[in-house]
Amino acid sequence: FRNTIYKDSLNFATIGYGHLIVDGDPYEEGQEYSKVILDQQFDEDFDIALSGAEKILGTGDMNFKAKCVIIEMVFQLGIGGVSKFKKALKAIGEEDWDTAADEMLDSKWATQTPERATELSSIIRSCKL
Repeated sequence: FRNTIYKDSLNFATIGYGHLIVDGDPYEEGQEYSKVILDQQFDEDFDIALSGAEKILGTGDMNFKAKCVIIEMVFQLGIGGVSKFKKALKAIGEEDWDTAADEMLDSKWATQTPERATELSSIIRSCKL
């Protein structure tokens, strides 16, 4: 959490819990924002990520940890970015956790954010337990 604008790992302006600054956002460089305001921003971003994950996965029963991983990925990459993980998503649907994890790591995303990709793929791999 940061209460001022910062650059993420790809040098994009970001604030709060990882909100990507876009045109029309009210945030200004050098200004501090309250946790209350940035918590509200997170809640809005989370709702968007949850909705995106449900569009990708459906709303039926599925492994809770896998659903949480996809929500986090949609939060970071957007629904369009996560939709490109076709082989990983297919493997998740088939509960082939090792293949899903391997496919997640075989991506540009894993090169750009290796720690997050390693952590999330490990969670997917643990779904088989």
